[in-house]
Amino acid sequence: MRASGETVSAAIASRRSVRRFAPRPVNPGVIRDLVLLACTAPAPHHSRPWRFASVESGAARERLTDAMADAWRVDLQQAGRSVHDIQKLVLRSRAQIMDAPALLLACLSLEDARRWPDQRRRSAERDMFVQSLGAALQNILLAAGERGLAGYLKGAPLFCRDAVRQALDLPPAWQPAFLVLLGHPEARPALPSRPGVALDDFLAER
Repeated sequence: MRASGETVSAAIASRRSVRRFAPRPVNPGVIRDLVLLACTAPAPHHSRPWRFASVESGAARERLTDAMADAWRVDLQQAGRSVHDIQKLVLRSRAQIMDAPALLLACLSLEDARRWPDQRRRSAERDMFVQSLGAALQNILLAAGERGLAGYLKGAPLFCRDAVRQALDLPPAWQPAFLVLLGHPEARPALPSRPGVALDDFLAER
């Protein structure tokens, strides 16, 4: 059934990133439904450039958090962060990943991208596929809200793709991009207001 424009607009306007979840499991069937809806996103060349790994077992989450933590520690050390700060940041990130009731890793696949001979068009081609992955992720978040779930995106895998791929034994063509953390919200407080939008800053009329 097609939702009305008012319902879609309300879902978009009310979406928020939620990081605190109730200790309730998420039905695996719901996750499968969300991925199916992700796969309806617009995509270039009639492709489907999205891949998702549902990280369910504790062992898999341990491998993932360890791999990401090792990579992040190196980056933080190179940035000159103190040992105390590094430990605090890594532990917080680890808790987020381990405690999320449902955890999806969203990956980009360029298998159906056109192999242009020049870098200019190859870069444009990749940009098209990246934008499509973003649309698929928005589908997941909006559909999750319809089902009483909430969540947020975590872009850390973009900074350690190889480590994430190895930790989860993913195919070489899967390029890790975002973690989608989902669950039943711990509470439903009033929605925080968003800053006002000065439309002229974002829309040019020619």
